[in-house]
Amino acid sequence: MIRLSSVSKTFTRAGQAQVAALADVSLTIERGEIFGVIGPSGAGKSTLIRLINLLERPTSGTVAVDGTELTALPEAALRAERRKIGMIFQHFALLSSRTVFANVALPLELAGLDRSSIAARVDRLLELVGLSDKRDRYPAELSGGQKQRVGIARALASEPNVLLCDEATSALDPETTASILQLLAKINRELGLTIVLITHEMAVIKAICHRVAVLEQGRVIEEARVFDLFTRPQTATARAFVASVTGAELPEGLAARLSEAPLAGGETVLRLVFAGAQAGTTALGQLARRLGVDAALLHGRVDSVQGAPFGTLIVAIPGGPETARPAIDFLSSLKLSVEVLGHVPATLRAAG
Repeated sequence: MIRLSSVSKTFTRAGQAQVAALADVSLTIERGEIFGVIGPSGAGKSTLIRLINLLERPTSGTVAVDGTELTALPEAALRAERRKIGMIFQHFALLSSRTVFANVALPLELAGLDRSSIAARVDRLLELVGLSDKRDRYPAELSGGQKQRVGIARALASEPNVLLCDEATSALDPETTASILQLLAKINRELGLTIVLITHEMAVIKAICHRVAVLEQGRVIEEARVFDLFTRPQTATARAFVASVTGAELPEGLAARLSEAPLAGGETVLRLVFAGAQAGTTALGQLARRLGVDAALLHGRVDSVQGAPFGTLIVAIPGGPETARPAIDFLSSLKLSVEVLGHVPATLRAAG
């Protein structure tokens, strides 16, 4: 559906050297999926999403949507293809002088539709986003969540095949964010739209995305199904994002005592991430029976991604790296994600 092939984007700022916003990015987004792109500030996320509809042209590489290579089109043909790609923004971008109805109608007016066709489509969209009763209100009279719903309705007015969401929930409170994400999931389910969602919040990815790419310094460093990213993150950046929403971050007291270097007579601290509600504790039982290793549970939590359970455990393994290595290899063989966090004194186990 959407294919980015070896896409790079370089900006040249006045009086400064060139800045690479994206470097050799290749992604394939399937029809009908909700695809998330996450990364820290400055990773290139907004540049990436603007390349999909060519609001920004790549310095090199190609962009194709629904089988059409947009980077090869002349401007008039590109404008026609852009009508098939809707976009919503962090700060809504509504016209304050136009009513809710008129804001949603704007792209249809620009496309030359007649009044009766515009009215029918706009009323249908306002019902879809739950704003039929706000038809004649102005943006200043709306809450943030209502403004974003207007933005979504306007993005859907041209009946696109793709919906791009650039930090669409970042300006909203958690409760409103949840309602907007539920609406996007409904649109994906009922209209079959392909949705590309840019965010720096892992909770947003966890809530509705099917697959996710992790962007860092302009490069895709990891790409996976969302459940796989949560249970088997491959990079430090992905692990940090996952930990921020799963309770896998270290308790403050433990983090303060953690040492990078092994400690004489100390213990090795591991973070284990596993699929299934009971898989972690089962693995610790197998570790004790097979290798005689008594792992101390320091912290743990069971969570779920869209109904699929997984868990995180922080455990201490007796001994230094060499002694702990057989335990790490055994746990890895059980398909757990195993990360060495550091080392603590053995007295931590006795302290609880």
